[in-house]
Amino acid sequence: MTQENRKPFAPQHPRGRAARSNLAGRFEPYQVESVDDGWEGAEGAPLRTEVAIERPRRVITRNASPDLGFDRSLNPYRGCEHGCIYCFARPSHAYLGLSPGLDFETRLIARPTAPDRLREELSRPRYQVAPLAIGTNTDPYQPIERTHRVMRGVLQVLSEFHHPVGVVTKGTLIERDLDLLGAMAQAGLAKVGVSITTLDPVVSRAMEPRVPSPVRRLKMIERLARAGVSVRVMVAPVVPGLTDHEVEAIVAAARDAGAQAASYILLRLPVEVAPLFTEWLEAAFPDRASRVMGRLREMRGGADYDATFGTRMVGQGEFAALLARRFAVACKRAGLSRDLPDLRRDLFRVPPRAGDQLSLF
Repeated sequence: MTQENRKPFAPQHPRGRAARSNLAGRFEPYQVESVDDGWEGAEGAPLRTEVAIERPRRVITRNASPDLGFDRSLNPYRGCEHGCIYCFARPSHAYLGLSPGLDFETRLIARPTAPDRLREELSRPRYQVAPLAIGTNTDPYQPIERTHRVMRGVLQVLSEFHHPVGVVTKGTLIERDLDLLGAMAQAGLAKVGVSITTLDPVVSRAMEPRVPSPVRRLKMIERLARAGVSVRVMVAPVVPGLTDHEVEAIVAAARDAGAQAASYILLRLPVEVAPLFTEWLEAAFPDRASRVMGRLREMRGGADYDATFGTRMVGQGEFAALLARRFAVACKRAGLSRDLPDLRRDLFRVPPRAGDQLSLF
């Protein structure tokens, strides 16, 4: 074998997936490296999605992060078939002994008993109601929801308890649940955030290979708004040097579709996301790779990522300040400077179970 044949090589990535590799997570003792042995492989062949089942004991996750607008969340699924290369949730797969790369997109975990566990947790005497965030880690309306319907079950429980909920998604499957979300929204119990990263279908398909197109997501905003659901467009993430020039256009298009508020988040590249993203960027947009990473590092204090509370979502420095001003002006021009109304908590009640003594009054 020649020295050239011993060199690592990067096989053509599977069709319909964003990650170019399956790098080991930070908890794994070994790294796996592909080596060209001279045999032809099935390069470019599609990877099938595998779904395992988890039956959790609890489903409400708490956080005390000062720069998040919620203190509790729920995830119907682990991993996400949408496969967005920039997803900051990718490192969570490392806790399962799986790769944040292709495993995150193809080896998913459904939690079919989540509605039952949620019902138990909401029924506890000491439970204090506050809005529940769903979709802050992985998308509850990713393609496997069509089969497993975990999110549908969770919404049904929340509706029964009159519990406030905020949903974040890119998935148009949310339109299936407008019967629940519409009624809850009209009671002040639900609102939705729709993420639009770019209006360019070519860039979107490269970054978010299994996400509905930008035009389709705008249509989703329109249908949610028509059903009485308050919608925030989330320009997230903003990728400097690749999508930042679209901020004003996205805000205006979302306003025209019926969005009532807007927010943005600068690209975040924690832990394993940084090498995955740079590998993808150099393959998908080699002419812009150095500019994107250079500008991002200027907004992250010279690093690929800075996790400091208060700046991790928006960055720092001159370009970060300019982006913030541009976004504020775009929102003011579009009439989206206001925030969505707070969700109601006073309607919460534990529904009676079979055999419970009912009140006469």
